[in-house]
Amino acid sequence: MKAKVAAGLHCWVSRQCRRLLHQALSRIDAGHVLIVDPLGQHQFGPSSDVELRAVVRIDDLRVYRRMIFGGTLAAAEAYLNGKWVCSDLTALLRIMARNLESLKGIEKRTSFWLGPWRKLQQWQTRNSKSGSRKNIAAHYDLSNEFFGLMLDESMMYSSAIYRNEQTPLAEASLAKLDRICRKLDIKPGSHVLEIGTGWGGFAEFAAKHYGCHVTTTTISEQQHEFARKRFKAAGLDDQITLLKSDYRDLTGQFDHVVSIEMIEAVGRDYLDTYFQKCASLLKPEGTMALQVITIPDERVESYSRGVDFIQKYIFPGGFLPSYHLLSRSIANKSDLRILHTEDFGPHYARTLADWRMNFFENMPRIRKLGMDDYFLRMWEYYLAYCEAGFHERQIGVSQMVLARPKFRGDSILGSF
Repeated sequence: MKAKVAAGLHCWVSRQCRRLLHQALSRIDAGHVLIVDPLGQHQFGPSSDVELRAVVRIDDLRVYRRMIFGGTLAAAEAYLNGKWVCSDLTALLRIMARNLESLKGIEKRTSFWLGPWRKLQQWQTRNSKSGSRKNIAAHYDLSNEFFGLMLDESMMYSSAIYRNEQTPLAEASLAKLDRICRKLDIKPGSHVLEIGTGWGGFAEFAAKHYGCHVTTTTISEQQHEFARKRFKAAGLDDQITLLKSDYRDLTGQFDHVVSIEMIEAVGRDYLDTYFQKCASLLKPEGTMALQVITIPDERVESYSRGVDFIQKYIFPGGFLPSYHLLSRSIANKSDLRILHTEDFGPHYARTLADWRMNFFENMPRIRKLGMDDYFLRMWEYYLAYCEAGFHERQIGVSQMVLARPKFRGDSILGSF
């Protein structure tokens, strides 16, 4: 009898949560979502002349309860567990991003009781030196073979820059590297420090095509081993110095510093430390190129208080800074000057679409690496989530050029 009462109560709660979620979705005014569940079909948003459409199938009403009590993170987790499916996941996430203001109420319901738990998670993944190594290993040490199946042959894991609609990913990845080298006016004999080696793409390109010496560092074991073999195979051991050092332990002075989408692993509490260190590593007339994923200023405080899907499942300890936080940290702890910024968010949306295409095309080979269905859904969600964010300008990516104050002349920002 008790079991029947409990089951009935759970069913009633699930139905009430369904009603609340449908009520929130009824405010969608851009895009169209059709939800099919055991109780029927419901449509949300305009039904005609809509750019974005998605059909969601939910087979278990308990999913609604998870979504209402756990917010967008719980919705993502239900997807990872196969509790709902979607005809076009990227389109659905774009619709959610496009209607963010209308759907904020769902997240507000979860913030009160989940706040302390999220604070604990942030503390556990803070980017101290030991924490950074643990956080980096959790993502980048997954499998070099896996990343090789998703990325292009340059193994660049950052936004490409496409010349036109026909430009292939590999060419666009190299175009991004060339753009950085030209913005810094790197010359033969220049000594360049790269913070965040990745799999060695920038160091190899700059040394080979611009004749410079590159000192590059990573704290990922697998990336370090891959880059070591890559530089040796390319015959660049004399031009590239490969380190396995935390950026906080770097010493010396360099003509240029390059950091390509590494600052997202620094964390908000360490931004001042990062820029102070970068400035100290530059010669008096040195310049720095920073490629950074950013979040809008008006969202950064609420974002800072939470733990989203990316931070929990993909990049533990990750944090996207805003322009305001970047400029404030630069001013607080360094003498660097911002000479140039360029946002190219749409290029990242396309980069992610290309990675997602590679991911699906190589699915059988990825499975052979031992990646299970849960992992595959997690990465599908991650790629679609990020692509949607860049499409809808909820996140952006920029290249910034910074310089020490003694820099004179304006040739650095010539034609590129």
